[in-house]
Amino acid sequence: MTTLGDSFLTAWQLVADADAKLAGIVWLSLTVSLSATLVACVIGMPVGALLAVGRFPGRRLLVVLFNGLMGLPPVVVGLLVYLLLSRAGPLGSFGLLFSPTAMVIAQAVLVTPIVAALTRQVIADEWTEYREQLRSLGASRARAAATLLWDGRFSLSTAALAGFGRAIAEVGAVMIVGGNIDGVTRVMTTTIALETSKGDLPLALALGFVLIAVVLAINAFAYALRGWAERRWG
Repeated sequence: MTTLGDSFLTAWQLVADADAKLAGIVWLSLTVSLSATLVACVIGMPVGALLAVGRFPGRRLLVVLFNGLMGLPPVVVGLLVYLLLSRAGPLGSFGLLFSPTAMVIAQAVLVTPIVAALTRQVIADEWTEYREQLRSLGASRARAAATLLWDGRFSLSTAALAGFGRAIAEVGAVMIVGGNIDGVTRVMTTTIALETSKGDLPLALALGFVLIAVVLAINAFAYALRGWAERRWG
């Protein structure tokens, strides 16, 4: 059997046996990325909704800014967060650098513009359809934004999934602020990069399999949830 074949076989064995090291890396990856996505949704969805229904000076500039930040380079985010959290930075006294918390912050900074921009588009479509009805009920723009967020909650799952996909697949920012410390801040993507460079293909392949499976499973769940909601509430 070829070396490549041996690597694939060993990788599948690691996944099948639920290897402790593999499981720890996967758990940390999910914890960090889901936490970052949650923070991004809590911040980005209200901001996106207000950008959709609001009318205030600088609104168009903010829309362009959030759209542009969807392509924010991860290494730049990692550098900025590193400078903020380093000992010489304004938040250095908290000692967050090279910790999972720092990784959550970096990923949240990356994901928030994506969630906000996609939310703005979804709510803008809803606002066009229900604007007159909401106005006739005397709803303020803030109340209208909150109502449309609730009404479009299943459609907004796309925004959350896009954010999670960006977070779970990210390498540069978490490597800079997390330090890729074994057993502490080593997540799936950074481990794949490290193990591949070391020539340890089985662990890298196993994590690659799990990473793809996680992304597909979460997207399948969201798709099923949205289909169920459409059947339930029409």
